[in-house]
Amino acid sequence: MLTRARRRLVAGLVALVAATGGAVVAAPTAQAAGTTEYVYSAAMHRNIPVRIVDGGGGGPKPTLYVLDGLRAPNNTSGWLQNTDVDDFMVGKGVNVAIPFGGGGSFYTDWDQVDPKLGVNKWETFLTRELPAYMARKHNSDNRRNGIAGLSMSGTSALNLASRHPGFYKAVASYSGYPTVTFPGFTQGIQLSVAEMGGDPTNMWGLFPAGQWFQNDPFLSAGNLAGKYVYVSSGSGLGSRYDTSVDPTSANFNPVKFSQMVPLEVAASVSSQMYIGRVALVPGVKLTTHITPDGVHWWDYWESDFKQSWATTFRPAFF
Repeated sequence: MLTRARRRLVAGLVALVAATGGAVVAAPTAQAAGTTEYVYSAAMHRNIPVRIVDGGGGGPKPTLYVLDGLRAPNNTSGWLQNTDVDDFMVGKGVNVAIPFGGGGSFYTDWDQVDPKLGVNKWETFLTRELPAYMARKHNSDNRRNGIAGLSMSGTSALNLASRHPGFYKAVASYSGYPTVTFPGFTQGIQLSVAEMGGDPTNMWGLFPAGQWFQNDPFLSAGNLAGKYVYVSSGSGLGSRYDTSVDPTSANFNPVKFSQMVPLEVAASVSSQMYIGRVALVPGVKLTTHITPDGVHWWDYWESDFKQSWATTFRPAFF
């Protein structure tokens, strides 16, 4: 449980993130590998663009699903805009599927159609519809599956892996918030959905009723017994990549500080509580990477993704 001090910290962070809109800073576009294909979702009544890096070869292949953050655009992915992850995965013998869209959805099946965010049945799409397409078009074996996400979708990745332990062998969360029903974090999730124009009661109902507790990775961590799990976050105390978030630096940027630091402090608190829980799960193959620095940004997530490939996904697949 959260201590009183941590509750105050989380509440303060939630308020600051809400005040700043949880905005993100623009970054250069990276060179993209793979092809964008359109996968029809009967559950959501529309085509979903998915960037797919085919693993090549003639035999059945593992598949790694990589999810975007809160402001996921509908025509690309933050992973393609800000990292070289798709290029990195070329030649690894693994299919990679990066769906576009899902901003504010937490990649879950919503209870109700939302006036702003529409029909969200992402859990159905990610665990049934897209895997069927990947098997048909890219020879995915639908046996060796992994899922990864950052920030909003770090929460989602752990949630999906816990809810579908027979489907996923490995999962990674970078700066996620896997303590969904803990004080402060519930409100943070509600504010995040609202920031994207959605009504959070349309997602999992009115807290504490509805499906909130059924979608808390902390509570369902026991389902990950025998799985490969990777959890990372920074501390929020500066960036080795960017001195502008250091209040003592001559080029300190208070806007960037407000965007990148509070979210990462909250992610650090949540991730470390989750690590303590999942470490108790029998047979779990856990890798953690909690750094003494680190802010809520792609430099860290790109690095953590590559580490998780080596420690978590590759051992799970091969």
